Amino acid sequence: MAFYSVDADLQRHLEEGLQQLRAGRPQLLQRLSITWLVYDHSIIDAGANLDAAAFWRARPRGACHGATMPRYPASIVKLVYQAAVEAWIDRGWLRHDNELAQAMADMIRHSSNDATALVLDRLTATTSGPSLPPERFAGWQRQRQLVNDWLRELGWPELNDCNCCQKTWGDGPYGREAQSYGSPLGGRNALSSDGVARLLHGVIAGQLVSPLACCHMRQLLERPIDLEVRAADAENQVDGFLGQALPPDSRLWSKAGLMSTARGDAAYMELPLQCPCLVVVLGEGQALARDEALLPALMGHLRQAL
Repeated sequence: MAFYSVDADLQRHLEEGLQQLRAGRPQLLQRLSITWLVYDHSIIDAGANLDAAAFWRARPRGACHGATMPRYPASIVKLVYQAAVEAWIDRGWLRHDNELAQAMADMIRHSSNDATALVLDRLTATTSGPSLPPERFAGWQRQRQLVNDWLRELGWPELNDCNCCQKTWGDGPYGREAQSYGSPLGGRNALSSDGVARLLHGVIAGQLVSPLACCHMRQLLERPIDLEVRAADAENQVDGFLGQALPPDSRLWSKAGLMSTARGDAAYMELPLQCPCLVVVLGEGQALARDEALLPALMGHLRQAL
């Protein structure tokens, strides 16, 4: 059972929108996963004073499409690594320092792959480098599973079959990183839209790790809607993604993902005079990756039901 309750009216609205968006987009429904949650009021820190069991019993209403299918999340995986850092610090496994703080900010705000590499190295005590002989590689690979181990500890069915152990790349992996991917890329990162949605839902509500940790995460995830600010940053993670469809005076917390064969977004949004909502979209394929109009068009349709 999902952590949200499927609402018939929202589900119908989502399916109508997808049918409209199919025009000129072959295989759209097969290549897209969506989780859409709608709230009656802001959920910022709504779970901060609740125990976990009580919080998760209050299931939000929502709708979905292909939401349990693991897909390549591109840079959305950085949201997982951000949460893992906060969990490690909370457990005393990692010390907060200026370099880590800068890397976290660059990883989330600017989607830096170099910063992400440093963060994953710090989380797992591993480093990139030349290929390793089998016995040494086995130990290295075991360390690289630490984030996956933590995700399994959460006990969320939405994270079944997930994999979050790889760095993100501009050109691609080499050496022991390529060894870790295997052939043909069977070890690449994978998440479902339900899994990402539950993680982001917990962060926004102050229920993941601790309320203070969630506050730190939200500070990095919040994105400006202002057109002038966006125009000054060609990689603002708003234009071409869900946030582009928001009206002025909205608030947005998000992490986008984009590469040559994937486009996605994970966003919590508070809109003026409308219900807050959380939307996660994971899409695969070259055509979808190039489609800058799809996610804004989808969000524009979803807004009509808020």
